[in-house]
This record gives sequence, structure tokens and C-alpha cells, in this order.
Amino acid sequence: MLRNRRGQMNTGEQSPVSTHHESTQEDDRLSEGDSQSLNGTSAQHDQGIYSPNNEAQSTAFFLLVVLLSFSTRLYKIMEPPHVCWDETHFGKMGSYYINRTFFFDVHPPLGKMLIGLAGYMTGYDGTYPFLKPGDRYEHHNYWGMRGFCASLGSCLPPFAYLTVLELSQSPTAALITAAVLAFDTGCITISQYILLDPILMFFIMGAVLSMVKFNRQRYRPFSTPWWFWLVLTGVNLSGALGVKFVGLFVILLVGMNTAWDLWSLLGDLHLSLIDFGKHVLSRVFGLILLPLFLYVTIFAVHFVVLNKSGPGDGFFSSAFQSRLIGNNLHNASMPEYLAYGSIITVKNLRIAGGYLHSHWHLYPEGVGAKQQQVTAYLHKDYNNMWLVHRSNDSDAQSGEPDLVRHGDIIQLEHKETTRNLHSHLHEAPLTKKHFQVTGYGINGTGDPNDLWQVEVCGGRKGDLVKVLRSKVRFLHRATGCVLYSSGKTLPKWGWEQVEITCSPYLKETPNSQWNIEDHINTKLPNISLSVLKPHFLEILLESHIVMIRGNSGLKPKDNEMNSKPWHWPINYQGLRFSGVNETEYRVYLLGNPVIWWLNLVSLGLYVVMVAVASLALRRGVQLDKRRIGRKHCRVLMEGGGLLLLGWLLHYVPFYTMGRILYYHHYFPAMLFSSMLTGITLDTLLQSADLWLRPPYSDWLLRGGQAMLFLAILDSFYMFHPLSYGMRGPLAHDPDSTMAGLKWMDSWEF
Repeated sequence: MLRNRRGQMNTGEQSPVSTHHESTQEDDRLSEGDSQSLNGTSAQHDQGIYSPNNEAQSTAFFLLVVLLSFSTRLYKIMEPPHVCWDETHFGKMGSYYINRTFFFDVHPPLGKMLIGLAGYMTGYDGTYPFLKPGDRYEHHNYWGMRGFCASLGSCLPPFAYLTVLELSQSPTAALITAAVLAFDTGCITISQYILLDPILMFFIMGAVLSMVKFNRQRYRPFSTPWWFWLVLTGVNLSGALGVKFVGLFVILLVGMNTAWDLWSLLGDLHLSLIDFGKHVLSRVFGLILLPLFLYVTIFAVHFVVLNKSGPGDGFFSSAFQSRLIGNNLHNASMPEYLAYGSIITVKNLRIAGGYLHSHWHLYPEGVGAKQQQVTAYLHKDYNNMWLVHRSNDSDAQSGEPDLVRHGDIIQLEHKETTRNLHSHLHEAPLTKKHFQVTGYGINGTGDPNDLWQVEVCGGRKGDLVKVLRSKVRFLHRATGCVLYSSGKTLPKWGWEQVEITCSPYLKETPNSQWNIEDHINTKLPNISLSVLKPHFLEILLESHIVMIRGNSGLKPKDNEMNSKPWHWPINYQGLRFSGVNETEYRVYLLGNPVIWWLNLVSLGLYVVMVAVASLALRRGVQLDKRRIGRKHCRVLMEGGGLLLLGWLLHYVPFYTMGRILYYHHYFPAMLFSSMLTGITLDTLLQSADLWLRPPYSDWLLRGGQAMLFLAILDSFYMFHPLSYGMRGPLAHDPDSTMAGLKWMDSWEF
């Protein structure tokens, strides 16, 4: 009977039995009767804790936050009227969706799809080239894409307000959080342009808000609100991951929260194992199966929309390219299996690995043997053609030619120059531990260093080599090395094409794997390549492999600025979005220093305050007659702990990443830091009566709140030109609008 009453209980009222049961649990945990849980199930609240009496106040605060958020983000949305920073990438990708042209990006497609949809719905025709930052938009309609990103960015302060209100039950804490985000110049700037970041942060905050709302429904399991917030959490998780792989961090946060929730339910002896199983299955559906289905659906739409050949073709396998209208492999026909006497092109399977290529030019003096260059070329070209011969030159036949099999020894003759693919013990041009690959001989006549053994990856002796589909390696018979595309760009003498080597390291990698793309043999019957097209799960898997490799390949180049994770919380250095000199319209991505340093101080304060609160609760300090009570301490530890975990999950992993990093990568973590600041500072101000008596404690509380909000507003007034544009002298000039505000030498405005 008790379990049934808990399942039907409303968050705002309790039955006597339920109240007594919860009070008993609180007696056990806190050595004091306290019938209110963190989720606010009691009608009694300490001063400063949210109650129905100040619901009107919290609603008014929320409407104010919405107004301020949208007005600060949509102000001057059309300025500057030229391409800024990464708009050159994501605006162009939005155009690709409108034109249905296939492209490659290291991020999942949802963000770019939404940008393209926003542009299409607001009249943009997809014709602007987005060539480089600084190019003027002229007559092209770009406001829709910027406005869409700004609108999603405008939702962040209201979402944060509602999240902190749910965690703390304090409108003041929620308002502090919202003010910090609404008046942060960094959050404003990153929301006003055609970028993925506001879309990503929208889904991250949506997931966190939905999770917290769902936690509030724990005493109403399987009710309509309970299911609504559970499903909405899953939808937002799929959205976050569908924009960037950084969405994995919020998935981990929700997963840890869910595991703790289930662990608590398992310890409830009033809950039967059957009911517990229902809880587990419902969460598996809402937080795993539904997001996975939506995530896969995003890619299904992506592949259907982008059905025309484009700049992304070369990053994918030949089989993948055969799907794309306009690609030379689309609806083509050729022999299905590789045979002797065939003319072929051979494509490397690493990202942008290129086609096996040769030309008349020789390696220069001092670079291995002065023989014909063999490279990898990223574009389709006549010099990519090779003839397949037997090792004993006996492939001329009157009937149907023999097929090449796993383990066969072959020669590859370059069709244009008639030289054989060759290797020897000379070191490679750039990869010094590898051997040089050259073109050698004439009219197919060479030496034993021209012999290569065909190996079908995962195959057995006698297996056939299938066009497009088989992954093959070419093992050099004389040296035992494997044909390899290093990915390194040759100097001018190599026409800046990609280095080809023979690697003595035989581990299977995409660099040493190849597939047969073009295949010409008049003695064999042709088949339509449509029968070789990969199915959906294959292209889904391949696209993820290519994206992951692309992300890992984003290494800092020589003399390229690479931001460090420790730079971010201290606001060490920003990013130029637009303009450099005093004659240009300048926008500089930099967080409001007062707000960012306040967040940093609040992190330290939080740790100290949690330690003090834990000791106070452990020692049984009487707090009930103070403004700050046990409930505040629990809000600080449990609600604040959740936000601290979110900050750590979205920040610490960047220390382990080898890819190039930028300042804007910190902004998802900054959302959690700002919400933690709201709870920490509100709790600190509420504790004024711990060392002062009324009315002095009340004066300190109100004065502290007023000073905090004034400091936020004043700092926004000082630094707002960073977001809304600067013209004229630079900051070091006394006549500059930013004169005296360059507080760190590393800032570049």
C-alpha cells in the first residue's frame, strides 16, 4: 500500500504515510527529522528556497532572462556583412545540403543539416561560395542561418535558469546563472555566427535540463510528465551527438546520473524487482534505443539528401563513391574480378590517400635512386592507370584471361610510361625508415625488384580480388615490405603530391590497404556497379571511420596557433572572428573577463564550501535557525556536485587529446561552470547570518546581490565591443574604444 501511494504522490503534496516514511529515512541519514528531499517534496521551505509563494517572482525572472538573452544575441545580427571565421566552412556546408552535393566533415551531420535547412527556409539559394573570411555577402541572404544559430544560442540562459532553479529551488541562484551567461561576451559572439557551437550547446543544455526535470518526477514514475522528460532527454542526447562527438560527454553525464538513480531504486526495499525491471527497461528505451535510432536516422537523411558527387568523394572508398550521381563510378559497368591483362586504377584507403600515380619526372639527385617518381595523387588522372601482368610476363592469351588471386605474384606496369612499379633498399624521400618506390624498366621489362605479391585482407589463398569491395595489400617480394601511402606531401620536385613508400612494418593499416577502382578488360564481361554498392550499415560504419580518422588527423601545423586547455578557464587568449587592423571591422571571441574569472574563483569557493558543509553536517551543527540550513548544504553538495561533474567531463578530456585545440572548445564546459557559480554565490550570500546578526546580515545579503549584478552589467558595458564590433584604433591607442581594457598581453584586440 505504501509503494502504491509513493507511485501516485504529487511533488507538491504528500500523504501522511509517505511523509512519515520519508522523515524516517531522513532521520537515519541526517540524525534529524527532515521530511523534504532534494526534489522539494515538502511544502515547508527555508527562507530563500523556492515555494509557491514566490512562483510569480521566478516567472518574472524567467521572462526577463528570455528578453535579455534574445536581445543580446539578435542585436546587430547582420553585422559584419561578410564571412567571419568558420562561417567559411559551415556556411559552405549548409550550401552543399541545399544543392545536394556530397562533402566530408569530421563532425556528424545534424548541425550542418539544420544550418542548410534554416538557409533554405529563409530564402537562401545555396549559391554563395564561402571562399574565405572577409568575403562580402553582397546580395546573398545570410541572415536566416545566422538568426537560426543566434536563436538557439539565445535559449542557453533560459535553459540554465530553469536547470539551476530545479537544482537549488532558489530564483536568486537561477538569476545569477542567467545573468552570467546572458552578459558574457564570449557566449554572445559564438552564438551570432553560422557555427556549430550554439547548436551543440543548445542540445547539451536541453539534455541537462530534461535530465534534471526527469529527476524531479522520481516520485511519479511512469506518469505522463515522467515519460515526457525521459524521452526529451534521449532526443537531446541524440541531437548533441549528431552535431559533434563532444556530445559523448553529456551522454556520459546522463549515464552516470541514471546509474546512480537506478542504484538508489535498487536499494528501495518497498520497490519490487518487477517494478525495478520496468524502471531499467524504460531507461534503456528512452536513453539508449531512442537516441540511437534518432542518431542513425540523422545519417539516413544525410545520405539521402547528399546524393550528388562533390568535394567529399575522395575521402571515401570507391564503393561508397559509386552511390553518388555524377561520379564516374555511378551506374558504371566493369568486370567484377581483377584479371591479368587488365588496366586498373588503385586507390589507397587512408583519408585522402590518393591514387597510385606516376609520371615522367625523376627523383632528384640525392633522393634515393634517380629513377621515375611514384606518388599518390588525390585526383582522377590518366597517369593513375596501371597494367596488371603475371610475374613471368606470360599473360597474353587468346581466351578469357586468368583471374588474379590472393597470394599471386604480379607486376604493375605504368600505362603511360611503361615502367614497372619497383622498390629497393634506398630510403624513402621523407619517411626515412621506409624504402623508396620508383618506376623502373621499359615496356614492362625490369628486374626481380618489380615483383609484388597480392594479399586480400582477411582472405585465404585462392580468393579472388573483387573490384571496389576487396581491400588488398601489395607485398614486395625482394625486401618483404608493403606498398604504403605515408600521407606526407612531397616538395616542389614531387609536384606536392603524396609520398609513396614501401614500409617494412607489416601491420595492416589504411595506409597500406588499397582497392581496385577503375577496371578495364575487354575480354571479361562487365557487370553494373550497382550490384556492388554498399548497403546502409556499411556506409554508416565507413562514414564514422572516416570522421574518427579525420579528427585524429587534425594535428597542429608548423607555426599554427594551438590553444592549450589550461588557457581556457583563465581566459588567456581569444580568437579573431573578423578583422585585424584598425581600418577593418573587428570582432574578437573572448569571454567577459569579470565573469570568467568569477567562474574560476567560484570553482575554488565551491570546493571549500562543500568541505565546510560536510564537516558541519558530520558534526551535527545546528543550522535550522539560520537562513542557510541543511537543505542549502544538500543543494550545494548534490546539485552543485552534478554541475561540477558536468564541468569536469566537458573539460578534462581535452588534456588527453592529440588533435589541434581551439579556445571555443571550452564553451560547453563554461555552461556548467556558470551554473555552478549561481549555486555557489547564492549559497555564500545566504550564509551572511552565520557571522552577522539581523538586520546586518540582511543588508549584507542584499548589498552583495546588488554589487554582483552591477559588476556583471558594468563589465558587459565595458567589453561589449568585442561582440558587437570595433572600428578605429586598436586597444593600445588611447583613442580606442577598448583603451585600458587589454588586461592581458595575450589578448589580441
